Amino acid sequence: MSVWPAWKVRDGGGATVWFGVRLEFGDGARVDAVAVVSEGCVSIEDVRAEPALSLDDLAALADWIEGPLSEACGIGTGPDADGGEDGEDAEGGGAGAGRVRSGWPRGVEGQWLIAQKYRAAQEAGTDPVLAVMSATGHSRRRSLRLIGQARDAGFLTPRRARR
Repeated sequence: MSVWPAWKVRDGGGATVWFGVRLEFGDGARVDAVAVVSEGCVSIEDVRAEPALSLDDLAALADWIEGPLSEACGIGTGPDADGGEDGEDAEGGGAGAGRVRSGWPRGVEGQWLIAQKYRAAQEAGTDPVLAVMSATGHSRRRSLRLIGQARDAGFLTPRRARR
């Protein structure tokens, strides 16, 4: 994966910076994206892929580029930040694979906490996935994986049993 600064616009006391991002896969597939960094937030502005990305792959794109892009932008590069670890293996599950944001426990304890947040949101009548996203700070895709792990561990009912 390669990341390079494309252009920068200063506005008042801050600046908005655009970065070019390219992922190349072993099978010849390629993804080019333009990411924008403004006020410490990173967002994807444009994506072009050959062949076209599925919706699942598009959702995973943020996980794939999160670490290297944050490092190139100079945000979140400390030891407790997301992206400070090796996150360049796009084919191996993305930048978020195997990593939990600082402060969130791993393993069985984390799965149990995910289940607690999920059930509390269900009981309150709010979106349980958003509750897990908010609690962990992870993307929707990563939060869904964590919820699936909590289900597999037996802390939540299986999907097929739900109404």
